[in-house]
Formats: sequence, C-alpha cells, structure tokens
Amino acid sequence: MAKSTSKNRQYRINGERGVSLSGLIVVLIVLGALALVVIKVVPAFIEYRAVKDAIVKAKATGGTVREMQTSFDKNADINNIDAIHGRDLVISRDGGDTQISFEYEKRIPLAGNVSLLFDFAGTTDPSGVVNKPDTAAK
Repeated sequence: MAKSTSKNRQYRINGERGVSLSGLIVVLIVLGALALVVIKVVPAFIEYRAVKDAIVKAKATGGTVREMQTSFDKNADINNIDAIHGRDLVISRDGGDTQISFEYEKRIPLAGNVSLLFDFAGTTDPSGVVNKPDTAAK
C-alpha cells in the first residue's frame, strides 16, 4: 500500500498575506526613481518632435537657405526649442529638391554627477539618411 503524503502537509487557513512595510517602501522608492527619470526625459522627446515638425515647416516655406533658417528660428521661438538653432541645420539641395537635416545632443542631469545623454537626429529626406554637417568649413 502506498502511503499518502497529504497527511504530512499542514495548511494555514488564516495565514497572513500581503506586503510588509519594508517591501512597500522598496517598491515605492523604485517607482519614485522611475517616475523621476520619466518626468525628466519626456520633455526632451517632446522637444525632438517639435524640431522635426519645425524642419518640415521650414522646408515647406522654401526660398533661400537663410529664409529656411529664419523660418525654423521663428517656429523654434514659438515652440520653446532651445536645443538647436537655424544656423545648426544642414540644408542641402539634390537635383532641385531641398532636404533639411539636424543632429544634436541633449544632456539631462538626474542627480549629482549622474546624467543621461541622448543623440537626436532627423531629416526631411524620405530615405531617412541624415546629412552630417561639414565640420571642415567651421
């Protein structure tokens, strides 16, 4: 005859369940740190989207390179874009079609000497290839 092992198991019907106070504090600290990072990072991505929209509008205005830079600067003033200016844009003409590209870094301080660094780049070129600025001319 096989012995039943269920006789050796003990079950607590009214056993305590839940999270201890120290466990709750640890979870709240982790959630608070994540919320801090999100609160500081989201504005950088909103600004990036505003820059992408501004270069599309600057391209739509057409004209000379200076007119497109001025159009971008006006749009940047309205949308509180301070990471990049019209003079930082790379404007190229390929076969009569104008393309505008940009590239910039955004550093976001978190605490003390800890910060996040984002490299943003964008273009109006349908191929998605970002033209690099000509550093030899500067």
